[in-house]
Amino acid sequence: MKLTTKGRYGLNAMYDLAASEGEGPQSVKAISQRQNIPEAYLEQLICSLKKAGLVVSVRGAQGGYRIARSAGEISIGDILRALEGEVLQIECLADEEFCANACSCPSRRVFRRLAEGMNQLVDSISLADMIAGDCENTPE
Repeated sequence: MKLTTKGRYGLNAMYDLAASEGEGPQSVKAISQRQNIPEAYLEQLICSLKKAGLVVSVRGAQGGYRIARSAGEISIGDILRALEGEVLQIECLADEEFCANACSCPSRRVFRRLAEGMNQLVDSISLADMIAGDCENTPE
């Protein structure tokens, strides 16, 4: 798995929104400056996060964005999937016709376990864990 700038920047933006949850809506400009993310790129990421139901917009002079649910209810997996797609993409798992040996391939079983483990890991870490600095103490 290679995490692109979409995933890294999006995760940082969501962290920023979660960390400032009680301070009202945050503007793209403010998030951009605090997280050192190009503003135009952040707009695109926020759009994807909003479409996935992770962010809501607040209109008005003091408007901006906030997280859609509590930080404890949003997993890192939710964010990464909204921005990057599946966490671990392996063609033979998604499409059995990709490989003629799909049914008998010993590597495919390993890839399935890797994908399941990766998904379980990113789903076990919430934004609240990130804020608390507890990412290393999540269940295994």
